[in-house]
Amino acid sequence: MFRRTFWFTTGVAAGVWATTKVNRKLKQLTPEHLATQAANKAIEAGGRLKDRAVGFALEVRDNMAQREAELGEALGIEANPDQVPELPAPRRVIAIENSNTPKYSRNQRYVESSSYPYNRNEDH
Repeated sequence: MFRRTFWFTTGVAAGVWATTKVNRKLKQLTPEHLATQAANKAIEAGGRLKDRAVGFALEVRDNMAQREAELGEALGIEANPDQVPELPAPRRVIAIENSNTPKYSRNQRYVESSSYPYNRNEDH
């Protein structure tokens, strides 16, 4: 009698355990749970990708500064970020001379004494 009770109890426990395990698996396979899992994995992957991209950008910036310093030394250029270069002086002569421009038509001597012919297609 004791043996039967033991095996009956063992069978009930095994059945409860198996039923619980199957129900948990079935819940994991519902569309809502699968969507939640996919969203969580996508968020984790996005975070990892962002961390890698930030690390890559910082590494590129460091290597760029190092390479600029190497080129500066090779070319003999001393680049101090504290020193701002002066702007060039304003032009005293127009860049492209055109005798048809009304602004300069009063000063015919300036335009006619020019040694540069005006050619629209020169730069193209």
